[in-house]
Amino acid sequence: MTDKILTILEKNARIRTDDLANILGEDSALVRQEVERLEAEKVICGYHTLINWDKVGQEKADAVIEVKVAPQRGVGFDQVAERIWQYPEVSSIYLVSGNCDFMVMIQGKSMREIAMFVSEKLSTIDGVLSTTTQFILKKYKQEGFVVDNPRKDEREAIS
Repeated sequence: MTDKILTILEKNARIRTDDLANILGEDSALVRQEVERLEAEKVICGYHTLINWDKVGQEKADAVIEVKVAPQRGVGFDQVAERIWQYPEVSSIYLVSGNCDFMVMIQGKSMREIAMFVSEKLSTIDGVLSTTTQFILKKYKQEGFVVDNPRKDEREAIS
């Protein structure tokens, strides 16, 4: 039952417990108790609303920053990761394989604000060796949801 609850909540965090119980064919109280247990154990870490800020005219800039670090003796990458995730601009941080150590996702009011964050805060952290910033220019699909469906070509085909 746990896997099914998690799969459904991942796609629709707003589903009512009664509806979830109906889908699963389980008792509502039992489902509610299981969800509360999963929250207490931090299996469910939070609930998130995905917003297409472009639709409301809110200027925001998003970036993916590749960060190379020198791992610290005895703690590896964890100490540097913790320093990075403390900043409110950081929405996600991942330890990755490949050309860098961390992928850091951040959001700011403008590209300039992100650039200042990288130069004044991120790159000055002890252990950070280098950063590479890529700005997100357009979002098509995010967290499994299509946020911008490109328009179909309305030109007449000539054959």
